Amino acid sequence: MVTPKKTLILGIGNYLMGDEGIGVHVANKISLEKLPKNVDVVDGGTGGFHLLEYFEKYDIVILVDATLDGNPPGTTRLIQPKFAKDFPAAMSTHDIGLKDLVSALQLLNKMPQIELFVVSIKTIQQQGIELTPELQKALPLVIEKIKNLLVKIYTKPIAVVI
Repeated sequence: MVTPKKTLILGIGNYLMGDEGIGVHVANKISLEKLPKNVDVVDGGTGGFHLLEYFEKYDIVILVDATLDGNPPGTTRLIQPKFAKDFPAAMSTHDIGLKDLVSALQLLNKMPQIELFVVSIKTIQQQGIELTPELQKALPLVIEKIKNLLVKIYTKPIAVVI
């Protein structure tokens, strides 16, 4: 029997704080796209332990979050964190929750494959639901990168369970 991978796209961020909510904007936008049948999309809000159940259900979790890393706003990087220490030091205001979540998953031995897209922002002080022009421009590029990653994930040979 062939077991297809279950993948979650999880957008993290505070939608009411402008660019800090980029992950949620990505989740909302990509949920309108045609995605493989084993891919779900969730607006994870500001993270925390309530997301633990999602990490336990999926083989692969694609996270999207903002980071204050000093790069130009809209710069997007893909990181594959294995441990809490692998997350960028300057992630947005909810990074402690995500790092703690990863530590909990490791303790429970339920760590999925994590693909983390971090999008550089200039500040988290901005309030409102609109993204700055730099992040509005980056939004379709982030979505394209996620779709390209999904192509790679779903064109690899699938493990056969006997």
